[in-house]
This record gives sequence, C-alpha cells and structure tokens, in this order.
Amino acid sequence: MNQKPKAVEVPMPEVLPLTGKSRWSGFKKFSPVSLGTFLTLSKQGRAPKAERLGVRCTFYDNAELHRWLSDPAGYIAGDQ
Repeated sequence: MNQKPKAVEVPMPEVLPLTGKSRWSGFKKFSPVSLGTFLTLSKQGRAPKAERLGVRCTFYDNAELHRWLSDPAGYIAGDQ
C-alpha cells in the first residue's frame, strides 16, 4: 500500500527571533493588541509596517517588532 507521508508540524518558537521576518501568526502571542488594532496602528505609523510578498503573504520585520514591543505607546515607524 502507498501511504501518504504525514504532515510534519513545526513548533512555533517560544520567543520572537531578533532578526528575520514573521507573520502575524508567529508573533500574535507576544502582541498586547488584537490583529485589528495592530493593523490600525500600523496604518497610522504607530506599529511596524507590513511587507507584502504577495496577495496572501504578509510579513513584519522582527527587529521592528521588538522595537515596538519594547514601547508600544511610544513607537513611531521609521524612528531609529
């Protein structure tokens, strides 16, 4: 019998990596706000901007996410 290979589940890291890119599903447990609020803040420049890699693929820069998470109320996009 030919059996289909089982899908391998990749566990999510318990910490947000310092570098690289993450999707919302990868950092939502670290976020103090909901997705809707995060998207609103992002449009206002008060949270990291999305990087679109396609119609259905959006990432955020981990370094910017760490900067935002360290001070969500005082974050300004592009301010370094």
